Amino acid sequence: MTTRIALIAHDHKKDDIVRLAGEYVDTLRRCDIIATGTTGGRISEAHGLQVERMLSGPHGGDLQIGAQLAEGRVDMVIFLRDPMTPQPHEPDINALVRACDVHNIPCATNISTARMVLDVLTLRLTQQV
Repeated sequence: MTTRIALIAHDHKKDDIVRLAGEYVDTLRRCDIIATGTTGGRISEAHGLQVERMLSGPHGGDLQIGAQLAEGRVDMVIFLRDPMTPQPHEPDINALVRACDVHNIPCATNISTARMVLDVLTLRLTQQV
């Protein structure tokens, strides 16, 4: 069973998530990746990863990922949020993070936590070989 990861980043965090994906590109190649529109495009272009792209976050991409999560089709979320910039779709963001809590899905909202989650995933995938 392939791990399905959602990758999301606010505008001021997109460079960070692209770098993060580069650090874990070998692990991410072994996963199914979904992402919001621009984030997914940048990750795919930078690292050659296959990414299923949803709408951009402000246009409903967060909600699309949240719906898949509620249906049991997302195993973890990395959502690099910008806590210093107000987001016009804040209710959607809060709903997605809440859905992670309701469905007991790991959700990393900063680089440090994302690295911890991806380190554990890397170890688990290595042990499966």
